[in-house]
Amino acid sequence: MAKKEKKEKREKTKKREKKNKKKKQEETKIQKIVNHYFYSKGLSLEQIKKDAKKKKIIYSRFTRPAKQLLVLAGSTKKAENAITKVAEWAKSRNLDYAIETVFKKWLELDRLKPKEVVKKPFYRDDPMVWSRAKRKWYVIDRDGNWLEFADQESEIEWRIVK
Repeated sequence: MAKKEKKEKREKTKKREKKNKKKKQEETKIQKIVNHYFYSKGLSLEQIKKDAKKKKIIYSRFTRPAKQLLVLAGSTKKAENAITKVAEWAKSRNLDYAIETVFKKWLELDRLKPKEVVKKPFYRDDPMVWSRAKRKWYVIDRDGNWLEFADQESEIEWRIVK
């Protein structure tokens, strides 16, 4: 009888270990997705842990949407790619985003593109305009007057204007 009980106990332990191993694998997939979300926000793993301890980040709040995203995407790689794509799109438009935003944009993921960066010409901090009709550059001074640009084109400063 003692041998039977020991054998049953070993089998139960093996089953429990398998269950725990399976749970840990699922948790790591979910953790990967949540951590990738925070990386896309510009946080490092140390910063995430520090903020979680200080209760600035409630990590458990992100696990449910991450699990849903994992089910929707089918794999962690696809989920991470979707988060990255939504992050680039949102950042280019100065929008905030969450994991739930990926759900909302799921059907249009292939069409999501970051906003194009527009560079505008400036000369000595004054904006410039190209006249197609006269084929000349004009500088708009502080008073709104259009002055013909007479300097070299290398003096034009191109800035990103949002």
